[in-house]
Amino acid sequence: MREVHELINVDDPAWPALLEELSGTGVPVEVLPGDAEVGRAGLQQLQVSARSHLGGIVLNCGGLLVDSGWLRIFGSPRGTDTEGLPSLAEVNAMPSTFDPAWRPGAGIVVAHDVLGGVFALNGGNPHAAGRPGEPGEIVYFAPDALGWEALGAGHSAWLSWILAGGLDEFYGDLRWDGWRSEVSVLTGRQGLSFFPPLWSAEARQDLLATSRRAVPMAELLGLSRDSCLQFDGADPGFLGAV
Repeated sequence: MREVHELINVDDPAWPALLEELSGTGVPVEVLPGDAEVGRAGLQQLQVSARSHLGGIVLNCGGLLVDSGWLRIFGSPRGTDTEGLPSLAEVNAMPSTFDPAWRPGAGIVVAHDVLGGVFALNGGNPHAAGRPGEPGEIVYFAPDALGWEALGAGHSAWLSWILAGGLDEFYGDLRWDGWRSEVSVLTGRQGLSFFPPLWSAEARQDLLATSRRAVPMAELLGLSRDSCLQFDGADPGFLGAV
């Protein structure tokens, strides 16, 4: 078990390189101010160092809002704003004080999107948790397919893909005219609920035929989990606590 100073004081921290990458991207990204104390506690509980991109984000910022908040990458935000972006610690139900016995289970939820999609970093045995991909690989819970899919990349490569504009193609059929203005007014704890739902035949045939409303992200994630259980009895597992 490494002490927090060992995790922070590394020769090659990831944050400066990530800042350089952020400054050179054409993708709209807002870097939220972070809380250093929360960040240090997060690193200690996760046992990841500032050498990793995950550790760099948790330690140095409150999270990243990508594409006007379409994608929310979790960090360590300041304050206890009930409408602001939650911390990675909160989303993953981490203990309020360091607990060496705590384990993240299937993996770490690193981001949510406005549709209720979940990006998670696989734990040590994803197959035992019913998830695709390899240990340390990013997987995505797709609300339009009600299932997990492996993305073939680790955390740092996933971030680089996002900053290179990868979300445009990834969400190509799930964005509509005016989506950015609609998304930008949501709080960090809200998502969009569609009717008919995204997994329905109607939505797949014509997204514009659906209606949308803002709902708490917890409600959106709960609806996805309930739908999975209802249709095939397969529990997608932990999607984040918000």
